[in-house]
Amino acid sequence: MPRYLSLVRIEENTIDMASADPGFEERMGALFEEITKAGVMLDTAGLKPTAEATRISWSDGKLSYTDGPFTETKEVVGGYAMMQCKDMAEAIEWGKRFLEVHPKHWTVGLEVREVEEMPEG
Repeated sequence: MPRYLSLVRIEENTIDMASADPGFEERMGALFEEITKAGVMLDTAGLKPTAEATRISWSDGKLSYTDGPFTETKEVVGGYAMMQCKDMAEAIEWGKRFLEVHPKHWTVGLEVREVEEMPEG
């Protein structure tokens, strides 16, 4: 069964857990329990702020390093989920449900992509 990587995209510094409605954590916990019991969720985590990150680039045969925060970037990856689904439609459905548990005043996006499996051998 194919795997799908869901990248959670946020505008850094606009999401504050203190502004979440009282039922948010309960709704998220229930969804994570359901998706895990369904055998879909392989791994998931939130990421630390870009202020604690480093970007490494390769260009013209040279490496360059840029320490965060990345103020020129409006949207960043705030977390991820690795899921195993029967097809893209199922992965998108789980992604839709993930977004719908968030507070209405937050702006959160997902990029869902199928993992290209390496041939064995």
